[in-house]
Amino acid sequence: MSESSCVQGAFLSELDKEGVCYNFCYMVTETKSRKLGNSLGASIPKEVAARLNGEEGSSLYFTEAPDGVRLTAGDPDFGRKMKAAESLSRRYRNALRELAK
Repeated sequence: MSESSCVQGAFLSELDKEGVCYNFCYMVTETKSRKLGNSLGASIPKEVAARLNGEEGSSLYFTEAPDGVRLTAGDPDFGRKMKAAESLSRRYRNALRELAK
């Protein structure tokens, strides 16, 4: 059984790279870990899956964060890969245009 709520008074402020302040309300959810072979597994409560836009079979990513471990449904390296692709697209714009013909 899991309990999910936006904790009263749990609004935290964070500054992004441009110095814009955002307020976040963090979801607090608890689940139990279980032994699965030689690993540990945990079920993801329905409310958390909905916030992640996750469904059965979708990939989830664990990344280290200053405050612990973060779970996301999006690939954390995707932004870096897209910037590299955009840079290559600009650099080889003419060659790619010729190849597309």
